[in-house]
Amino acid sequence: MVPGRTVDLRLRARSVRVRAPGKINVALRVGPLREDGYHGIATVFLAVSLFEEVTAFQTSGDGVSVSVNGNVSVDGSGVNGSGLGRVDGSGALEPAPGSVPLDRTNLAVRAAELLAEVSPGRTGVHLDITKRVPVAGGMGGGSADAAAALLACDALWGSGFSRDELARIAVDLGADVPFALVGGTAVGLGVGDRLTPAISKTPLHWVLVSSDDGLSTPEVYRTLDAIRLRDGIEADPRPAIDPAVLGMMRAGDAPGLAPLLHNDLQEAALELAPRLRDILETGQDAGALAGIVSGSGPTIAFLTHSSGHAAELQSLLEAEGLRARAVHGPAHGARLAPEPAG
Repeated sequence: MVPGRTVDLRLRARSVRVRAPGKINVALRVGPLREDGYHGIATVFLAVSLFEEVTAFQTSGDGVSVSVNGNVSVDGSGVNGSGLGRVDGSGALEPAPGSVPLDRTNLAVRAAELLAEVSPGRTGVHLDITKRVPVAGGMGGGSADAAAALLACDALWGSGFSRDELARIAVDLGADVPFALVGGTAVGLGVGDRLTPAISKTPLHWVLVSSDDGLSTPEVYRTLDAIRLRDGIEADPRPAIDPAVLGMMRAGDAPGLAPLLHNDLQEAALELAPRLRDILETGQDAGALAGIVSGSGPTIAFLTHSSGHAAELQSLLEAEGLRARAVHGPAHGARLAPEPAG
C-alpha cells in the first residue's frame, strides 16, 4: 500500500473513462503447490487489442457502485453476466446471467475502495464497465477492469499517484492487475506479480475463440495438481521461461514462436472442458500456426502469420459455428480514453 497525499480538489473531473487490455499467456510454467496455498509460476504475458472500458462517475454519496453494460445492482447484492454471452454491434460483450458480480466482490469495486483508503480527495463513485474480454475466460478481464478502475479513480479524485504506485496497490487485487496497468509484453514470476518488461515491438496476430465453458481458476490449478499426482509428474520448484520464446517475440517471428507456445494448465483445462480439444483441432486444421489455451482457459488463442491470415482464420472458424475474434499484441496498458464526441 502507498501513503496518501494532499491534492488540489479543483483539478478533479466529474467522469473519467479508461481502457485496459485483456491478455494471453504465451508461455506458462507452473511450480508445485506451496505451503501458502499458491503455485509459483513463470509466464510471458502479452496484452492484446481487446479492451475493457471503465467509466468512473463522481456521485454525491461516499461509496462505490457498479454497473456492467448498463445493468445495475439496486441493492448491491446482484450479479450479472457468464462465461461469454454474445457481442453486440458496438463490440461490447453481453454476459449471460450469473457471473459478473455487481457488489463488493467485483474486482473493480475493490480497486476503487482500496484507492479511496489513500486518497484524501475521494468522493462517491459509480463505475460503469463495458465488457469485451471473455468472462472467466483466462484472459484477465476482471483484472483489466480493476486496473482501469484504479487509473480512472486516480484521475477522478486528483490523487496524483504514479503508475508504479498504482501497481503496488494493484498487487493486493491479484497477480494479473499490475500487468493490465502496464500492458505490452512482460515476464511474470512469483505468482505472476513480479513483472519484468520485455521488448516485443513487432505485432503478433492471433485469433481468439471463446467458449461457454467458464472455468474456475482455482479448480484448474487443483486439477493440474491431481494430474501430476496421478501421473507421477514432479513439478519444477523454480519454473522458468525458455529464452527462445522472448527471442521469437522480439523478432516478431510467428512461425518460430509457434512450437514454443506452452501452458502447464492446458491439460487440466482440457480435462475439465473436453470440448476445447475439438476447438484446438478445428483451428489447426483451418491453418493456424499453433493454438494454446490462454491462462486457466477456456479461451483459446490461435497464432497466425499476419493480420490477413488472422482475418481469414476468423472467417473459417466462424463458418464452423465458433465465436472468433482477430486481435494483435502487444497492446498498451490501462490508458485514459477520450470522451465520445457529442
